[in-house]
Amino acid sequence: MKKSAAFAAADEPLTDKTATLRPATPLEGWYERLYTMLLASIPFSLIVIDRSLQIVSANRNFLEKSRRRERDTLGARVSEIFPSAILGYTRLEAKIQRVFETGKPLDGEQMTYRAPGIPTRIYYYTVVPIKRDDGMVENALLLMDDITEKVNLIEKTRWIEGHLASVVENANDLVISTDSEGRVITWNPAAEHVSGYRAEEVGGRQLADLCDPGQRQEMTAIIQQLVTGHEVKSLELNLLASSGKSVPVAWSCSPMRDDSGHVSGVVAVGRDLSERRAFEMQLFQSEKLAALGIMAGGIAHELRNPLSVSFSAAQFLLAQPLDETFREECIQKVISGIQRASTIIETLLHFAKPSENARLQPVDLGALVRETVRLVAHQARLQKVKLSLHSSLSPVSILGNANLLQQVVMNLILNACQAMPTGGDLAIAVDHEEADAIVRMQDSGCGISPTNLRKIFDPFFTTRPIGSGTGLGLTMSYTIVEQHRGSLEVESVEGQGSTFTVRLPLAPWG
Repeated sequence: MKKSAAFAAADEPLTDKTATLRPATPLEGWYERLYTMLLASIPFSLIVIDRSLQIVSANRNFLEKSRRRERDTLGARVSEIFPSAILGYTRLEAKIQRVFETGKPLDGEQMTYRAPGIPTRIYYYTVVPIKRDDGMVENALLLMDDITEKVNLIEKTRWIEGHLASVVENANDLVISTDSEGRVITWNPAAEHVSGYRAEEVGGRQLADLCDPGQRQEMTAIIQQLVTGHEVKSLELNLLASSGKSVPVAWSCSPMRDDSGHVSGVVAVGRDLSERRAFEMQLFQSEKLAALGIMAGGIAHELRNPLSVSFSAAQFLLAQPLDETFREECIQKVISGIQRASTIIETLLHFAKPSENARLQPVDLGALVRETVRLVAHQARLQKVKLSLHSSLSPVSILGNANLLQQVVMNLILNACQAMPTGGDLAIAVDHEEADAIVRMQDSGCGISPTNLRKIFDPFFTTRPIGSGTGLGLTMSYTIVEQHRGSLEVESVEGQGSTFTVRLPLAPWG
């Protein structure tokens, strides 16, 4: 880097001012080389300006960034180096002049440098006075730090932050953040809409306190697990709105970590399930109406047959004269038709309220199943079905109605036998698991198709030929088990058989 004579004053601490006319000593030459190397290696632009606002020195960084040659730069005025728009906006010349007059440095400011053919650069600049020993400012040092990348990074960061904030603000889901203690930090508009609480009303409150009272401990436990580094699955917890309404929300929670990797808080994203629950209820009601239609059709069909037979037999009885044998046969048809219709109606009444007047009494489920197996053993042999019973030696005690429960077991056995028209095996097991009594029936029959599997407990649903069953057996069984606070489950693979499992709560002393 070439150094102008006008910049000699800046070297006064390094050279003897009175010795400028004599040849430079080796030490002075070393200082000059050091100065040149330092000036060239400085990572920001540097310009030395004299009192007439002419450039007396410029380092390599400035020349490269401004795409100027040294010979065209040294001796040029500031107004020739910087575009007039920049000079007018920053009033740079006046500020440099003020530094010469006051001897005080200029506080840092920002400048956007635009010149033809040069990409826009942003600089942070300051002007520092260079004084002689007598205190007079002989030169001014203009330092310019290129902060273009930093500014772009800051702007990009701000854009990302703004974009993320916009996403959170406009999200349809609840987006809530808490600190490591579970206190609410942010509360987006969706959370305000669902809960009725404004962000300033919940800030600093425990998120758990905004849940249903019965579920607050669960939310507290979730936050503690996340803070300690454990994973938490999505779950449903109700949010208690300001109106007192309980809002079902599906939560997905994850930890927030700081730069050191420590958990500093929790992000909870919640989806309001109110509309979904309403839709499910509407769908459930539609399914109930559809089932009611099927039931009505089944009732009409099942009652029409015996009534038609009875009606025809009664018409024959009105005719005179009748053969005594035929007359007796007609009477029997009328009686059997009435009995069949009465049985269907009675079954429906039990289906509606299976044990309204029945008292629950202690029942040994193992003994009940053994007795039922004995009752149907002959029928099973006729159908070439091999029955095997595995029962716990100790009593399996439950509280229930023995007659109704026996009806359930018998229905399941007969259904299994009918699923094996050419014979097969039916394994029945009675046991208990934890707090439940278990009756499990596994057959080797034809199995149930996936389409029919979800319909088998519907009233009047049957795959048997018309007239061979009412389609109420499994429906009645399901209702009876449910009334006993139990469950009836089925697993089946088409062509490989089915397994029906009855679960009933054990008696307190069982």
